[in-house]
Amino acid sequence: MNTFKYKGRDRNGASVTGQLQGASADAIASQLSRRGITPTAIDMAASNLAQKEIQLPTWLRNEKVSTEDLIMFARQMYTITKAGIPLIVSIRGLTDTVHNRLLKDALHDIIERLETGTELSAAMSQHPKVFNDLIINLVRVGEDSGRVDEAFLQLSEYLERDQETARGVKTALRYPSFVMLALIIAIAVVNTMVIPKFADMFASFGAELPLPTRILIGISDFFVTFWPYLLVLSVGGFLWVRRYLASEQGALNWGMRKLKLPVVGDIINRATMSRYARTFAMMLRSGVPLPKALELSARALENPYLASKVRDIRASIERGDNLYRTHLASGMFTPLVLQMISVGEASGQVDTLLGEVAEYYEREVEYDLKNLSDRLEPIVLVIMAAFVLILALGIFLPMWDMFSIQQK
Repeated sequence: MNTFKYKGRDRNGASVTGQLQGASADAIASQLSRRGITPTAIDMAASNLAQKEIQLPTWLRNEKVSTEDLIMFARQMYTITKAGIPLIVSIRGLTDTVHNRLLKDALHDIIERLETGTELSAAMSQHPKVFNDLIINLVRVGEDSGRVDEAFLQLSEYLERDQETARGVKTALRYPSFVMLALIIAIAVVNTMVIPKFADMFASFGAELPLPTRILIGISDFFVTFWPYLLVLSVGGFLWVRRYLASEQGALNWGMRKLKLPVVGDIINRATMSRYARTFAMMLRSGVPLPKALELSARALENPYLASKVRDIRASIERGDNLYRTHLASGMFTPLVLQMISVGEASGQVDTLLGEVAEYYEREVEYDLKNLSDRLEPIVLVIMAAFVLILALGIFLPMWDMFSIQQK
């Protein structure tokens, strides 16, 4: 958002000057016209020019709005709209409390659009990097029903639950990730620095070495000789995998395979199903049409494979099928969940029962996350024990052999 100096005349012909913030000189002219001021000159402020000169490049700036920022925004908007404060006044006040530059700029632009008579949802839709389709459609439904405050309340609760689940998964995987990273570093150090020293010592004795020792020395020699090629191969492999996962087919394959990962695959599946049920229930409760609600629920999923399954459900619904049969055909849900969907469809309370489905999955995920570290610790310990055992056998076996020869 830029700052402009302006000169003009009011309705009485008196000369006026001042400063305004806006995206462009045309936007400033529109603001002045609405205030009854005829602009005669609009120039960018000197302070703003200096700021633009030292502005960081895009790749160094924070160009992402976090979930915490959106939760705080939704909470504040709920409080403000419930109190009956005009939107333009309330959002202008919010910009002073927002620290994220991208969100602040979006709010300034939204204020300008609201002043021209644009609806809030339409103004928010101009900033897809900040507000996704789910947020925009929920606000639009709130505007149509006259319950914008409830829309922001539902949005804040949804984002909070989603954040708690994601945070629980990250917390549970933090310890095993650190242990495996430390193990990889230890393997690299041992192969490049420790084993070569022992290899020189063993070679000076001229004795035949045990098989575990020869294997360790062979692996170490390979690391020491070919480490530049291994580094290039690792970086190239990482970039190739990243590019493949960014492709449509790669994302679908990885989305399917990560659901079959040992230990964590089932948790990822249920966490994703919880998000789907919660999003779908919220959309139906807000009055979004069924096909649109399914499409928005598919977009909310971070797994392209499961999102494609939800879009298949939407296509079947558009052909006239019912919710129970389409969800059964997807193969994504347990019999208990399918029964609840069937009962909800028969009683006209699909949104309520889907909310209970989401809570059911959330309780299961929460329980599994609490026990995830206990399930991963034995696996990590076995891997570490195997590493230590191989290293000990490779180093100490020849020492024991040489000690036995000296004793004889």
